[in-house]
Parts: sequence; C-alpha cells; structure tokens
Amino acid sequence: MSKIAASFFFIALVFFYACNSSFTPKPTGYFKIDFPSKKYQLFQEPGYPYSFEYPVYARITKDSTFFGETTENPWWINIDFPQFSGRIYISYKQIGAQNNFDTLIRDAFTLTGKHTSKAYSIDDSLLVNPYNVEGVFFKVGGDVATANQFFLTDSSRHFLRGALYFDATPNEDSLNIVNQFLMEDIKHLINSFTWRKQP
Repeated sequence: MSKIAASFFFIALVFFYACNSSFTPKPTGYFKIDFPSKKYQLFQEPGYPYSFEYPVYARITKDSTFFGETTENPWWINIDFPQFSGRIYISYKQIGAQNNFDTLIRDAFTLTGKHTSKAYSIDDSLLVNPYNVEGVFFKVGGDVATANQFFLTDSSRHFLRGALYFDATPNEDSLNIVNQFLMEDIKHLINSFTWRKQP
C-alpha cells in the first residue's frame, strides 16, 4: 500500500469513527463565587419604626424608585449587595384608615402571585421571630425575578414587606447558590427584627 493510500485510509477511518461517535455536550458552567464571612451590624436609624441586623457586606440606601412615593413613605429602604448585584426592597406602611390591614395582606399575596406565569411553585409559611414579630415568608420556585419574599406585621400598626431581586436575567440554576447564601441573611434579618416606639 502506498503512502498516499495509507494516509487516505487513515483519514477516512478517523472521519468514519468521528461521525459515528455520540456527542456529549459539556454542562453549563458558571463563574466561581467567593462568599464573605457572615458578620452582622445593627440598623437602628433615628425615626425609623423598626430595627434589624444586616450583613456588613451590604449597604442600606433610602428607596427612591417607587414612583416618587418616598415623601409619603420615608421609611422605605433598600439593602444592597453590590458583590452579588442583589437588592432587598423594603417597604413599610402604617396600618390605618388609608392602609387597611386586610388590603395590605391581600396585596402582599397578589404581588407574590404575579410570578405564577414563570414559577413552578410558591410556598408560603407563617413565621414568628424571638421578638414576637409575625409574618409570612414566600419561597418562589422557577426562573422568577424574586425567589424570596416576606412580610412582617403586628396586625395593628406596622406592616413591612421585603423582596430580594437581582440585576440579572432570572435563571434559577445560576442564581441558586447566591439565593441560598443570601437566604441566611434574610433569615437573620427576620429573626433580629423588632418594632420600635416612635416619638
């Protein structure tokens, strides 16, 4: 067999084998994330009707995005996690004639329910923290904008709602590890949460 024929035979053999072998795609990979150590600080600003502990790797800013309502709602804040492009939106309302308790509860469930088109599950669970603050925690499964939401209340005067969002296209797989990490911080926030007497 000549060298040309041998080379042709070898190339044909490789081509034939390559065409008949099964293709195995590589799994999707994500960037490695270095998580900071858990350490907390107290949010207890003058004039605010609530206090809680939040991570030292987060920063708190006054909310200025809700359609100019910050003048009516001076106690709305954001807890930003710059390292993870995440934010917990905190909204607070005083229960009264303008903010009926039943309406606030219904609105909280309605806002969570808006994710049903993308969600495959919505689990809600009642909660009571060590300071007798009550509320409901929502865990939303699927490629949704916010997988973790909650509200806290005393049923008579205070109502606070929180929702964790990411500045990223919703993808449950890629956000799962960060969601789990920040879930511990949300739990700590809830367990350290207290209502404060206002002057």
